[in-house]
Amino acid sequence: MAVVRVSAVLSLVVLLPAAAFPCGAPRPQRPDNTTALKLLGTWLYVAGAAQFPQHLLEMLLIDHGHLHVEPHAGEQELLITQRVAVGDQCLANNSTYFEIAVGNSTLVKHAKTHQTVGMLMNLSSEDVLLIQYQLQRERTYLGLYLYARNLSVSTAHWEEFEHHATCLGLSEEEIVYAPWKTELCQTKETEKGNSPRMEPAAAVTASPPLGTHQPGSAGN
Repeated sequence: MAVVRVSAVLSLVVLLPAAAFPCGAPRPQRPDNTTALKLLGTWLYVAGAAQFPQHLLEMLLIDHGHLHVEPHAGEQELLITQRVAVGDQCLANNSTYFEIAVGNSTLVKHAKTHQTVGMLMNLSSEDVLLIQYQLQRERTYLGLYLYARNLSVSTAHWEEFEHHATCLGLSEEEIVYAPWKTELCQTKETEKGNSPRMEPAAAVTASPPLGTHQPGSAGN
C-alpha cells in the first residue's frame, strides 16, 4: 500500500505554482537560450521537504532516486523520467516535463493534462535543481525537491536549500534527506556503461563528507 502511495511523489503530485517568494528566496528560473542544455542529463535526488503529512511519509520511504531529462517536443519541452527506490522496488514515471518559455518561468507540467505541478527555482549553481511546489487541499501545503549532478553537495548549497525551506515555513522536521543505502535504481548513464558524476563515498550516503555541514534528517 505504501509503495502505491509513493506514486504521488513520482508525479510531483497535482500542484499549483507558488505565488510568493519570501525572505529573498530564489525566484523562478527565467529561461535563456542555454536553459535546455543545462537541464539535460541525470539529476540525483538529494532531499525533499513537505508540509503535507502523507507526502512527508512517502519521502521517508525513498532510499534514492534520480531524474533523467531529455528532449521531448522541441527545445521548449524536456521529458522528465523519474525513478525512486522504495523497499526492493525501483518505481519509474515519465508523466511530467519541463516547459521552457522565453520570458516566462521554467515550469514542471503534467504530460496529459498540461497542468502546472511545479516550478524550477534559480539557485547559485548550475549543478543543483530546486523544484518548488504548492498543494491545495483543505489548506495550502508547500514543499521542495532538491536534485544535484552529484551527491557531494556543498555546504553553501545545503544552506541555500534549508534557507529556502525556512522561508516557505517548512521546519527542520519536514526536511528528509535521501540515505542512498542501495543501488537499486540505475541511471541511464550506468545502463549505457558510463558512470554518473558521483564520488565513491556518495554512493552510500547523500550526506556531505565528514568535516562539512551535516544536515538534520527526519528520516534518521
